[in-house]
Amino acid sequence: MELNQIPAGVRACLNTLRKAGFAAYPVGGCVRDLLLGRTPDDYDVCTSALPGQVAALFPHTAPTGVKHGTITVLDPEGSVEITTFRREEGYSDGRRPDRVSFCAGLTEDLSRRDFTVNAMALGPAGEVIDPFGGQADLAAGCIRCVGDPERRFSEDALRMLRAVRFGAQLGFDIHPDTLKALQSQASSTRRVSRERIKAEMEKILLSPRPERAEALLRLGLLEHLYPVRTTPDLTVLGKLPPAPGPRWRGFCAATGFPITVLPVERALRRAVLHPEEEVLRQLALSGGQLAGLGLRGPEIGQLQRRLARHVLEHPEENRRERLLELAAAWRQSSVQT
Repeated sequence: MELNQIPAGVRACLNTLRKAGFAAYPVGGCVRDLLLGRTPDDYDVCTSALPGQVAALFPHTAPTGVKHGTITVLDPEGSVEITTFRREEGYSDGRRPDRVSFCAGLTEDLSRRDFTVNAMALGPAGEVIDPFGGQADLAAGCIRCVGDPERRFSEDALRMLRAVRFGAQLGFDIHPDTLKALQSQASSTRRVSRERIKAEMEKILLSPRPERAEALLRLGLLEHLYPVRTTPDLTVLGKLPPAPGPRWRGFCAATGFPITVLPVERALRRAVLHPEEEVLRQLALSGGQLAGLGLRGPEIGQLQRRLARHVLEHPEENRRERLLELAAAWRQSSVQT
């Protein structure tokens, strides 16, 4: 791989670590994305340097995860997370390691990662270091756990949601062995915070394949939040604008999933529970024009909401003339009653 594909700030971090005598490699999702011809959102570096040694080498850093070996180097071109090779032991809460030690090499560090496509590194000459077959799985379009999938999911239940998410983002299928383990441990997602569940669900819904969100229900990953007996067809989601409001609203409408069980921001909750409010701002008929029909005060607001609900079901009728026609008819009907 051509090293000039890596941003200058990341290359500078690698060079600084290597000149100081430490091993250093870009690792994880950035390698996956480069191999797929995509521009990575961010770059992670793993190194043999201890956190204190990393902090001493760079003038501007933040101790974003020192307990787990991570120092973030602050660079005008973008921050770089640098993490010491580590070994993890014990996962009593099913989410995080009980103990972390910095006595591992690169291969052992890669072995603790979730999926093979995320367990690759780049060497100093741009060579791909791939001890678990990540390149083959990229070519096959496959999401497969590193090592024993039962163990990977028992270590961190969030990985099951991530498996569905990567499938949706990349258009990959989940390997049969990984899928079997996912199904057997689906109930463990109750250990995952609702904030993390919301974040993973939103990434799936905003992906190029939002219909893959059906797997969350079909596989029982959301059973503790919303038990379902049938899995609806979610192909309609792909026809909606790729924004949180429309995609969440479409998902909840199609599945009955209660948005209130998740810690979502007020604007999103209202977008799902009161979709007419979003349409209100787009109505082709203003409040002033309704006042021209003789409406006043609360009557105008009530009729605007009624028109917004109508437009939700019939967006092609969001035309001034048609809305005036509906408003006049509804007003006349209310006067007669």
